[in-house]
Amino acid sequence: MRDETQAKIIEDNPIGNGLDAFRTSFQSICKGASISLIPNALEQLEREDIQNLILDLLSALRNLSAVRSLPSKTGRGTLRSDLLRLELSLDSDDFDYDRVKPLLKSTLTSDPDTLIWNHAYNAITESTPPPRLIASSLQQTPWLRNTSSFANSSEHRKYVDDVLKEELGSLYVGLRNFHGAYFGGVAGLDMASQAFFEQCVQGSDPLFEAGWKGWPKDANRDGVLSWFADFSEKLAAFADGHKSIPTHQHRRRPLAKPNKPIDGSVGKRKMDVGIVDDPQAGKNSRCHWSQILVPGELKSNPSADKAPEAWLDLGRYAREVLAAQDTRRFVLGFTICGALMRVWMFDRLGGIASEQFNINDDGLQFVSTILGFLWMSEEQLGFDPTITTANGERFIEIHRNGSTERIIIDKVMQRAPCIAGRATTCWKAHPEGQPETPLVIKDSWQYPERDEEGELLREVTDKGVVNVARYYHHQTVQIHGEDDDIRNSVRRGLDITQAANY
Repeated sequence: MRDETQAKIIEDNPIGNGLDAFRTSFQSICKGASISLIPNALEQLEREDIQNLILDLLSALRNLSAVRSLPSKTGRGTLRSDLLRLELSLDSDDFDYDRVKPLLKSTLTSDPDTLIWNHAYNAITESTPPPRLIASSLQQTPWLRNTSSFANSSEHRKYVDDVLKEELGSLYVGLRNFHGAYFGGVAGLDMASQAFFEQCVQGSDPLFEAGWKGWPKDANRDGVLSWFADFSEKLAAFADGHKSIPTHQHRRRPLAKPNKPIDGSVGKRKMDVGIVDDPQAGKNSRCHWSQILVPGELKSNPSADKAPEAWLDLGRYAREVLAAQDTRRFVLGFTICGALMRVWMFDRLGGIASEQFNINDDGLQFVSTILGFLWMSEEQLGFDPTITTANGERFIEIHRNGSTERIIIDKVMQRAPCIAGRATTCWKAHPEGQPETPLVIKDSWQYPERDEEGELLREVTDKGVVNVARYYHHQTVQIHGEDDDIRNSVRRGLDITQAANY
């Protein structure tokens, strides 16, 4: 760094003992691995230990005062943002740890501050993956850097939110045909919604008359929650009695419980309202994220219908749902800010939303939305239809060597807790009737421009490479005979360039 301004920033903000905790961590790792503290000790560490060291160092660097003033390599923002992106890229399959080792070594040997910062800039330049693209490629290619590589095991909200904002990127709202795309296929929805709404406007004491009866004028949260709970009970009773629906849909209930954490997340997460897979759900019920089908967020102020507030809160819930439900491809949700409602869909590219509508002006649209959530099939809610359950077993079917094989899923081994990205899930499995033959199913969203991982694994298996998993089969997931992708399969062809905020 030859820039005089940068040199002055470094001089005015010395590192001092700001990296001592990292050096102590290094000594502890070496001691645990029975490695002497010698100059080449780094070369003797396992990859996982090196990754943990890099995480510790980047976290320490981001807490130094200089990093908030040193400029970003991109020309926008500060070096702190660059270091955060570098930290998130560690989970990339093609991350080159050797390019960060000069920074590690320089820090461990307590080199001058200028040299340490030079190595930090070099590591960012060489190691950080290119920024995500926009427009057509954004619609197709999931983002690599995401909350699945979040290093803080406590997952405090203040730490998660910054990462989640960057992961989600731009959220596109105001897509005109959103409701038709996601609710149009729900059998009998239009007729049933009209029938229920007609009940609401009839009688001497109608439930809807120039707005919903009981709706709090100031849209205060407690009042709206009480109103929503009462409305939901009436709608759920109507939904159960209106037509014959599958058993799993009878289990669904709208739920309002703002002050109780939902079980199943690392950090405490509270959700205002939603649709839950629990027929006994009530105000005092305890629910798990694995039961949340449709998360919702309430705000009393209509102006909260924007990215830093209601949108991000709902995104946080969608992340928990996707992490807890290993067959979920996408998550539908909703926000109500004042009386203004939007319906959302979060997938492996981020989030899109419907046009805003006032539930007191368009009561029928509100009824259709909530009833639609209750009546949707599991596939319409975002579950993977290629993973089937029968006789208490989950399985997939593959076409291998000219015949169909059934692969029984035993358990989840790992699922990346993120929204946008490859969202890799690994299951332990076995061929039907062959429990003695263990298999691992790896499921992830792929980058179309990259080589298929299955082909690479088949090649190394054919060559007899040792210490590598043996190839069994690979294929692209298909939904109704078409390759599963974001733009056409998940987003139903909705075009983000037509969004109100594009």
